[in-house]
Amino acid sequence: MEGTIVITGASTGIGAACARYLDGLGFTVWAGVRRREDGEALARSSSPRLRVLMLDVTDSASIAHASQTLALALPEAGLAGLVNNAGISMAGPLELLPLQEVRTQFEVNVIGALAVTQAFLPLLRRARGRIVNISSIAGLAATPFLGAYCGSKFALEAMSDALRLELAPWGITVSLIEPGAIQSQIWERSTMSATRTLGGVAPESLALYAQPLSRMQEVIAGAAARAIPAEAVAQVVARALTVQRPRARYLVGKDARLRAALKWLLPDAAQDRLLAWFLGLSRHA
Repeated sequence: MEGTIVITGASTGIGAACARYLDGLGFTVWAGVRRREDGEALARSSSPRLRVLMLDVTDSASIAHASQTLALALPEAGLAGLVNNAGISMAGPLELLPLQEVRTQFEVNVIGALAVTQAFLPLLRRARGRIVNISSIAGLAATPFLGAYCGSKFALEAMSDALRLELAPWGITVSLIEPGAIQSQIWERSTMSATRTLGGVAPESLALYAQPLSRMQEVIAGAAARAIPAEAVAQVVARALTVQRPRARYLVGKDARLRAALKWLLPDAAQDRLLAWFLGLSRHA
């Protein structure tokens, strides 16, 4: 296959898997990373075609420099695809999360994706390229104690729906990938983030959520144990970039399909009861 693809957040997990898989298919992949050593490690496990692109999606200067680099490298062909994968996950009760941490969650997962898209759209127009945004089943169905993360993915879904219509006149398609549990460091980082973020919370406030937070840690550990390889997402990303008529949404994983089905089949009250039972949430009189 031919064409140039940019992938953000390609250091580990889904991003790295997409970079390797698309490189293996013959695409020229520009892998966006924040640390040069991560890019070098990825390059060592890929073909000579793969290029490392220093890119921090929260830094406007970094985005501008990356855009200029691509414009010089692709004066005629343009960009066949942009995979907005960079993202972080924050866990904890919304009542207790510092607002600056919540802002960072949205800055990376939502504003960062839009900033990169805006910068690369001239190159995408040139090649009638495609945009693939890595969302989550959390962008369709919210989960307690992941409210900030879910909110950012809901926002990414809405933004993608709007972009899909706005960019259609130029033949630019926009697809969402909605995975369930995927083998990735995001699980460990989410737990570490919760520990760090909630470390400064007053003990009496944290005690209000002690039991459900403990249960949530068990749920996250169980999901991580059942997670499917990141390559499963990479294969779907490749499909969205290559099929004649890409879909607006792709669910990835049995758990994602089950959660989506429950979302559409059950009324909100029934979903609430099911989640409360699963997470051990009790109602106070």
